[in-house]
Parts: sequence; structure tokens; C-alpha cells
Amino acid sequence: MRTPYYQYDLGILQATLKSIEECVGGNPDWHVHYAIKANANPLLLKHINEYGLGIDCVSGGEIQTALDNGFPASSIVFAGVGKADWEIDLALNAGIACFNVESEAELDVIAERCAALGKTARIALRVNPDVDAHTHKNITTGKAENKFGIEIPMLLPIIRKAQQNPSFVFEGLHFHIGSQILDMEPFHMLCQKANDLQDMLEKEGIKLNSINVGGGLGVDYVNPEQNPVPNFREYFDIFRNELKLRPGQQLHFELGRAVVAQCGRLVTKVLYVKQGTIKKFAIVDAGFTELIRPALYGAHHKIVNLTSNGPLQKYDVVGPICESSDIFGKDEMLPEVHRGDLIALMSAGAYGEAMSSQYNCRPLPPTEAGKF
Repeated sequence: MRTPYYQYDLGILQATLKSIEECVGGNPDWHVHYAIKANANPLLLKHINEYGLGIDCVSGGEIQTALDNGFPASSIVFAGVGKADWEIDLALNAGIACFNVESEAELDVIAERCAALGKTARIALRVNPDVDAHTHKNITTGKAENKFGIEIPMLLPIIRKAQQNPSFVFEGLHFHIGSQILDMEPFHMLCQKANDLQDMLEKEGIKLNSINVGGGLGVDYVNPEQNPVPNFREYFDIFRNELKLRPGQQLHFELGRAVVAQCGRLVTKVLYVKQGTIKKFAIVDAGFTELIRPALYGAHHKIVNLTSNGPLQKYDVVGPICESSDIFGKDEMLPEVHRGDLIALMSAGAYGEAMSSQYNCRPLPPTEAGKF
């Protein structure tokens, strides 16, 4: 196959989905929505749908993709700080499960579109709980300084406004505090914030049909082979034990990275081994056009030489893009690298293919899926 290409291990994906099913299965009040922004490859969506997950969308394109891949509209939730009118119309006409509304201004526009189309929208208000997720600043979403959600002091009058509008069915509250969270403490804090907030709202006579706690569970990028499936049991048990749900209240999760990251890897070929005065470079044919996370976040993916069993040597693994940030790893200890060797960038199932681009007029890579 032409390199670079994305390779998806469906065995890992199925083990991941089975683990989620074991943790939440049998509880009709718990609902897991896959955050399709992580990876919208139809080969993966087919299996995700078979395990009964819904979909969390942040664009009209994602809503249409979910519908085209057989996900029922009743399983789709729609978030995002900048919903365009056409996206709102698409969601209303499809009859999605819920809009996660991020501002009063957005609430007003959805009301206008409901009136124009003669539709009713089920809505939840996204709360910014001011919880530090202890993750990279570019993927933190639950602090007061972030653009996402409604700050708690502003929440009550907006709930009243939503309740009084006949275009809306007010369902509850939505939270999402960030991504790639490995320290479980922020999830404990989120439960406490949600509990306190629900207690406060009940004193105001406001009852919630549902609580959506978002996602954010991280994966092991350092040792992916040893930990191909995240610790879903610990994650879900936090909410099971600490979130004080009322009888009949529905609980929603939105997991993306944790579902697909470890099942994917980016396979690339070594074009050149370049010896500098102080560095040795392994120049590969993949770049940040295929995996932008290292350039965008300073993220690191484990790098494996699939071809060589030679002695370990130190390399900077870099791509061909004409940008200095096109670097996958510095001072990587790899079996001796030769031109033509195949290199794998592990844990690339999330935000690899989904964020790929055609910068430098590069073609989008092919994909391969199976059990490897």
C-alpha cells in the first residue's frame, strides 16, 4: 500500500467497545455518545454503531455523516460554540436528541429557527464549571477563561428563559472539561460541581431530566501496546459513586479519543537518513498533514521501527513538510534506520485522519482496517 497510510486494528476497537459495554450495559439511564470529531472513518463507525453508541457532533457535517452511517437521529447530540443557521436547521429537521447550547445568543437563534421551521428543540445548557482538567492548555475547555459554555453565575436566568419558550423542551445541563485527562481528580471535582449545581437549581424549583458529563478520558500514548484499552471501569465508577442522580434521571457521556485512539496507527516510510553535524535525522514520508498533534500541541506518539532489528541509535524523526514544526520526535532511540524502513506512529486513531489536510498539495492517505 502507498505510504503513508492509516492502519486500524479492529480487534483493539472491538475490545474497547466491549469494555465500555461491560461498564454501562444494563443501565437504561446511561447513554454513551461517540465524539465523531475524533475519527469519522466509516469502517470504524460501523462497529461503533453495532455496539449501540450514539454520536456527539460539533458541526452540521458531522450530523450528516452520522445519519449517512446509520446512526438514528434520536442518538445524536449537537454541541459547538458557533452553530450556523443551516446546521441548526439540519439538526431540527432530522429530529436530533438534544442541542447542547453554549450561550444565550445561541439560544435566541435556535428559537428563531424553531419558529421559522415550526419545530421544537430539546436543549441542554452547557455549563462552564471552572474545573481545571490538568491537561494541555489548548484542549482545556472547562475553565472560566475558555470560550465554551455558560458560566455558573449567568446560568439561572438563561434556564428560566429556556423554560418559558414554547419552542424548547429543557432537558438539563451539559459539561465538558477538557481532553486527554489522565488524572482522575478533575472528574471527581466535576461530580461535586454538578451535585452542588443541581441542589441549587432544585431550591429554585428547577428539575433536570438529564445530565451530560461530556468525555475527556485520556489514553496511554507512552505504552500503547501495554495499555490498548483505557481504564473505563475507574472512569465510569467515579460517576456511578459520586454523581447524585435523581430517580429516572438520564446520564450522558461523550467519549471520543478513548474509543478510537489506540486502534489506529500511522504507517510511514523512511525516505532518507541524513547525518548532520550534531543530529541524525530519519526523514519519513508522513508529515503534520497526516498527524498534526505533535506540531499543534507538542504531543508525542510512540515511534516504532517495524522493519529493523538493528542496534539502537538516536534520531530526530521528521516529515517532509516545509515547516520547522514538522517533527514527530527528537532524540528517539530506534533500531538502526535505513531508507525504505517502515515506521509506525502509534495511537493515531484519534485526531490523525480526522485532522489531516492537503497542505503542500499532498494527497490524503489511504486507510487499511483489519485484525493485526
